[in-house]
Amino acid sequence: MAKITLKGNPVKTIGKLPKVGKKAPKFKLIKNDLTSVRLKDFTGKKVLLNITPSLDTGTCAASLRKFNEEAAKLENTVIINVSKDLPFAQSRFCGAEGIENAITLSAYLTKKFGKKYGVTILTGPLKGLLSRSVVVIDEDGKVIYTEQVSETVDEPNYEAALEALK
Repeated sequence: MAKITLKGNPVKTIGKLPKVGKKAPKFKLIKNDLTSVRLKDFTGKKVLLNITPSLDTGTCAASLRKFNEEAAKLENTVIINVSKDLPFAQSRFCGAEGIENAITLSAYLTKKFGKKYGVTILTGPLKGLLSRSVVVIDEDGKVIYTEQVSETVDEPNYEAALEALK
């Protein structure tokens, strides 16, 4: 169980991020058109999972904008933002923000993603949402970088995550 904070107040999560060097846990999430997508659909590509509590917060929005901008510069790479936001809200956000290089996926139908990736928040006002984290997966499905942001209102280490994709 990871311990993070929200504005300095302790918050617990369900577990720990996947270990670097191990296979990334499988997932099945919902796209904006309400169809499902699985991790295996991205086999052969590098995947950056930008996991956020909700796109309706400033920090979550900023991280998606930043990774969207950087994604345009990367070859054979998919940037995926995962949150519990409804697909309709994700679609609205992406349209309003001009997000075209990143994919948003919703974990609203399942608790499995948060449990497998160790990111479900168990305590505090964001209970049930996903903690701000980044997981980078190589073309073979192996985890090559992880970060669970220790203070929820802080942005992730963009440079380290993007460097892992090179």
